[in-house]
Amino acid sequence: MLLQENQIADRILAVDDIPDNLYLVQALLESEGYEVKLVANGETALEEIEKLPPSLILLDVMMPGIDGYEVTRRIRNNPENNYIPILLVTAFDDASVVEGLDAGADDFIRKPFDTDELLARVRSLLRLKHSIDAQKEMARQREDFVSRLTHDLRTPLVAADRMLNIFLQETFCKISPEMKKAIAAMVRSNHNLLEMVNTLLEVSRFEAGKKTLSFESCNILSIVEEIVQELSPLAQERELSFEFVNDLQQGEDAGTINGDRLELRRVVSNLIGNAIKFTDEGGVKVRLSELFSDAGKDWVKLEVEDTGYGIAAEDQSTIFERFRQGKNKRSGSGLGLHLSQIIVGTHNGEIKVNSELGKGSLFTVLLPK
Repeated sequence: MLLQENQIADRILAVDDIPDNLYLVQALLESEGYEVKLVANGETALEEIEKLPPSLILLDVMMPGIDGYEVTRRIRNNPENNYIPILLVTAFDDASVVEGLDAGADDFIRKPFDTDELLARVRSLLRLKHSIDAQKEMARQREDFVSRLTHDLRTPLVAADRMLNIFLQETFCKISPEMKKAIAAMVRSNHNLLEMVNTLLEVSRFEAGKKTLSFESCNILSIVEEIVQELSPLAQERELSFEFVNDLQQGEDAGTINGDRLELRRVVSNLIGNAIKFTDEGGVKVRLSELFSDAGKDWVKLEVEDTGYGIAAEDQSTIFERFRQGKNKRSGSGLGLHLSQIIVGTHNGEIKVNSELGKGSLFTVLLPK
């Protein structure tokens, strides 16, 4: 199908060491409105892809130097390359087709090829390319929208928080006890909303690759102790037992790991805060210990256990997914555990859950020493 006016032509890179084959492909594809670049070997093809990635690659299998299989593997193994469909041209049997597909090719056509079949395969692969590009662009726009929206939402929420606290301090005038209770409720709601917005913003930054972590020597013990001290009053308000057990080996470097202190603090605060939030009776137990493996890899282990509502077995495999809310009426945005998993993952650690409905949950975080 010929291109309509103002429609941008797809650019096809044809790679073959036989000039006559290249000229035949060029004449056929250009007659359909495609822009065609011809190269005679795999090395030149890889250089051309790096300079100006094409919409599709028509790649001969047998060439001097590096063959079509190796060119395909190098393209697919380069993480900087966006998706480019690869159509292999081969004169050999099914074994060569299998090797090509395993290397990362999308389709193949045998020599001598039928011109209508070649054009049909080209159109099919270009439709796939356009679909994937459109999905990526939609995802990019969605992430950009979420990032901008959450960033803009923070400003009025922070301003509202400051103003509400000024009212509570009776800066302008005396207020009744009933009004103080009402304003205090508004402050709590505003804090919850601000926390959700901040979490969403952090998730967006991580997923967009715009988050930079500052790794340095930090002590997970001091982080946990800080959070325990901060959240103990909340557990007391709910009349819950709250226990912290330090089973780390004694020493100045006990619990010291290489990580981003602020982000690790976010994980610990989220796990302990959730444990208190979803527990009505009983209590919460936080435990720090060490795990030594036979492979020589040592871990710091954080366990947060509660006697709360628990998580159904069918939900445990998806509890760390984005926007995956629990079934408890107190469940939030479904982003806290997702963000915690991302942060732990960036530290080359692991996070997992073991839970039973009606008996509570145990969240375990392993961080390499």
